[in-house]
Amino acid sequence: MSAPADAPVDLVALRRLDSAAVDAAFDGYAHRLHAFLRRLGASAEVAEELVQECFLRLVRHAPTLREDTRLAAWLFTVARNLYRSQRRWAWGDGTRLLELARAPSSTAVTPGEALDASRAQGRLEVAVAALPEAQREVFLLVVGEGLDPTEAAGVLGLTPEATRQRLARARRTLQEVLCD
Repeated sequence: MSAPADAPVDLVALRRLDSAAVDAAFDGYAHRLHAFLRRLGASAEVAEELVQECFLRLVRHAPTLREDTRLAAWLFTVARNLYRSQRRWAWGDGTRLLELARAPSSTAVTPGEALDASRAQGRLEVAVAALPEAQREVFLLVVGEGLDPTEAAGVLGLTPEATRQRLARARRTLQEVLCD
């Protein structure tokens, strides 16, 4: 999993509710938020609804965002909180975690390499899905979404040290599972 770069969004324009800035935020983060929610365990439909709710909240709260707000951290915090609230009320089972969305890889040169890459990606996704939720959340935020551990700590409501410990446990567990 490679961490995506933060999407360029003019926060000043966003705070003024400039439609181009709102569109840029949506274009830059909607797919990432959807993938994050899917990897947490939301169905495609629920993830889509939660992404829409994230952006409704962004529009509602944009005028009050601080100038130093890290938009990625803010959006992932909202998405995580919405998911946790939805999960408390919704029925669910662990099978959705195995329905992880995958983007096709365009880097493999031969069909054999493509098959190997697909199998490796599948093994990684199953291993990430099997992590305890606390470890999975921090892993997806730091490794999958490129937040630094301090930002992830803010999203998760943890101390930076607790976040680093969970991340280290997640990496150790994944290494053990994937190296077997």
